[in-house]
Amino acid sequence: MPDILPYRSTPVFDQDTLPAALRARHDTKAGVWGLIRVLEGELRLTYLDPPSEVVLTPERPGLILPQQPHFVTPIGAMKMRVDFYDQPPGA
Repeated sequence: MPDILPYRSTPVFDQDTLPAALRARHDTKAGVWGLIRVLEGELRLTYLDPPSEVVLTPERPGLILPQQPHFVTPIGAMKMRVDFYDQPPGA
């Protein structure tokens, strides 16, 4: 089976450049999966429906399902990006 590639990726953000829109409640569009990849440090991912939290690291990416409300919070110095897919990605 061929690797599933993202159709778009954000720039790399750090704790200072992470946009306010990603720090506040938002969701992906219908039919869009997001995969948050932490390149350095840690990032808290808060899912709002169903409610839960997970700490993301370079070894532990965070999957966002289509239309799933969530937000992220840096934990100290970090670097991250989001890859977007039109089908469920492999982590």
